[in-house]
Amino acid sequence: MFRHLAAIAISLAATSAAGEFSLQIPVDCTLGDTCHIQHYMDRAPGPEVLDFLCGALSYDGHQGTDFALATIADMQKGVAVLAAADGTVRATRDGMADRIFANSDITAIDGRDCGNGVVIDHSDGWQTQYCHMRRGSIAVQQGQTVAAGQQLGAIGLSGRTQFPHLHLTLRRDGTVVDPFEPNGVDGCDGADAPALWQDQFPSFAGGIIDVGLAEAVPDYSDIKAGKAGQMLSTASPAMVVFGLAYGGQKGDMIEMTLTGPEGRIIRQSVTLDKPQAQFFRATGRKRSGSTWPRGLYHGTIRLLRGGAELNSRSVQQTVR
Repeated sequence: MFRHLAAIAISLAATSAAGEFSLQIPVDCTLGDTCHIQHYMDRAPGPEVLDFLCGALSYDGHQGTDFALATIADMQKGVAVLAAADGTVRATRDGMADRIFANSDITAIDGRDCGNGVVIDHSDGWQTQYCHMRRGSIAVQQGQTVAAGQQLGAIGLSGRTQFPHLHLTLRRDGTVVDPFEPNGVDGCDGADAPALWQDQFPSFAGGIIDVGLAEAVPDYSDIKAGKAGQMLSTASPAMVVFGLAYGGQKGDMIEMTLTGPEGRIIRQSVTLDKPQAQFFRATGRKRSGSTWPRGLYHGTIRLLRGGAELNSRSVQQTVR
């Protein structure tokens, strides 16, 4: 478990090579659009949570970076996991099922929390580990030399995970290193040490993953699977807008708005009473007349923190 007691060791391990060793993005998706960072590395010394920006987009003891997809449907389309740097494959594992982890599964995974994955040794003591990959997707083998950007497999849902994502852990000489601030200094703005990434990332603090319209409040399992959206009609018994979100903190507000061709149908705001890694909220209205009017229906979900918009997504559909 990563703790501040290791910060001095991390500084000694990473300072000399921070300018020599670098990482490419390890997933073939667009951050902030088709994928997002669900969790950063936890840098807090105790049970509290602290990411490299002094935010709380992590959880206690998290030792890597989670690159997440919106839904299981996106995973099933196939999103490649890529080698973050040149190296040699040290180990692989495949064959574990893709499914949402439940506490009853703890015996079945038998310590294989990483699920299907790959470990790559790089130069000068650096190592990357790729977890939760899709069963049957591992495309490399032990001892194979790989180049940065080469496909290792695909994002999956194996091991101890609740959502499809790649968990990437970076180590140097066996010590876990945060690639966003490798010197182990808590500067809160990420400026105390250059990140090891070759490309600059957008900042993530939470946001809306997906939004949709339906005839009733959908099941959470259908939302996470990407199967909750429906085609509305003039005869729909109700109209509902729903949103899947991540990184919610206590006090955050979810604002949901649904409008139709005759104006606003409903607007509702809900305040979170606790942190939630992923969650959904929905609102809507039953049909009051014989039919809904034909025309354009538009739904928007906004995540606000401290009164300021953190992120929003919208969806629209024409009812004929």
